[in-house]
Amino acid sequence: MSRRLWRRRLSSVAAIAAALVLVLAGNALAANPVITSIYTADPAALVVGNTMYIYSGHDEAASGATNFYMRDWHVLSSTDANTWTDNGAKLSIANFSWAGADAWAGEVEPRNGKYYWYVPVNGNGPGWMDIGVAVGDSPLGPFHDAKGGPLISDSTPNSSPLNIDPTVFTDDDGQAYIYWGGYWGVRAAKLKSNMIELDGSVVTPQGLTNYWEAPWMFKRNGVYYMVYAANDTNGCVTSSSYACQRYATASNPLGPWTQRGVILDQVSSTTSHAAVVEFNGQWYMVYHTADAPGGGNFRRSVAVDKLYFNADGTIQKVIQTRGGTSSANKALSATASTSYVSSWESLAAINDGYTPTSSADRAHAVYGNWPQQGAQWVQYDWPSAVTLNQVRAYWFDDNQGIDLPASCSVQYWTGSAWQNVPGASACGVAANTFNTVTFSSVTTTRIRLNFTSRSGYSTGLLEVQAL
Repeated sequence: MSRRLWRRRLSSVAAIAAALVLVLAGNALAANPVITSIYTADPAALVVGNTMYIYSGHDEAASGATNFYMRDWHVLSSTDANTWTDNGAKLSIANFSWAGADAWAGEVEPRNGKYYWYVPVNGNGPGWMDIGVAVGDSPLGPFHDAKGGPLISDSTPNSSPLNIDPTVFTDDDGQAYIYWGGYWGVRAAKLKSNMIELDGSVVTPQGLTNYWEAPWMFKRNGVYYMVYAANDTNGCVTSSSYACQRYATASNPLGPWTQRGVILDQVSSTTSHAAVVEFNGQWYMVYHTADAPGGGNFRRSVAVDKLYFNADGTIQKVIQTRGGTSSANKALSATASTSYVSSWESLAAINDGYTPTSSADRAHAVYGNWPQQGAQWVQYDWPSAVTLNQVRAYWFDDNQGIDLPASCSVQYWTGSAWQNVPGASACGVAANTFNTVTFSSVTTTRIRLNFTSRSGYSTGLLEVQAL
């Protein structure tokens, strides 16, 4: 399944008209997050015909809540990976008479003209999370409980320490496999052809290094791929409270697996859950963040970005975008310059694609201009003109001589002079987040971020994106 990068080429009048049509139709333009009318999480993707579906959990926690509140699952759909429709809740806890709460991360797998939706729920019996199965005659249902009880529970021999996050894969020979598990406890089993019974014993796959939760399995060119959430500090995250997405490959659907590396850096939410699909000849990663207005760790939102393979079958790291998949980070191809950088720091740090874990993140190179104070700047230059409508700055604060700036602004080069970008939103100076400045599109060969220090301090940056 694939998604297209967004190319916002509409005139302002056409864009307003299109937006009005979409609002009336209940659709949302594919600007990451792809849906902001509700909070969505734990996406699973499926392509049927010319339509891409995303099966999503639904975060309903109140602002400031400290736990998940999830009662149903929604289905999002698109025929072009640009415009997304929320088709509403298509499955809920109420569909399972034996369950009481926690509509967590599920996945839909087609078989023999039916669609099987595997979901983890909090069962009313002993233990905590179980995995149930619903079935429907179309990708949009209606769905009903296919089994009348759990497919997997704590009483299943060799079950995971936490029975969540099922991913189901059907191989070319028709054999279906299910992987699942949290708390570092990945498990796998074959499924019978009826798709609602395990076929044989549960195994513990080997080689999924640093596995934490959220497996996703697919096959490409005869190679099996497993994408999963990890929370190790060996190039994944600097705090185990967060997660990245690692991937592994195998020549057999049950492994053993060989871990290949990180393909999605830490996102803005503590949890990370991803799917990888091909749609219209392009591969995509579907995942969630906390980037929607009012979002947070328990109010997450689905995002979609392109994914690319190298010639040898390895996967390139996915570039996270915000505000639309056309918003590829053009800073990655720019030449950086600055008013001043300390000799022990690195100007190259600001456009190396790193996603910081906090403003105090020292696990990676940083830019700082100590002992300079007052007005400073960093700048990107391109050999040919690029079109931009957004700059995102992640400020560095070492709790010593470098502090968050007092103010900032964005300018672009007109060809003869620097000028403030038109229609700019406020330039934020908050800690521990990307501060996004949006503006009317400009086509230029240079962009500059100006910033002024607080009295008595210097300033620093961890990453500056230009989109």
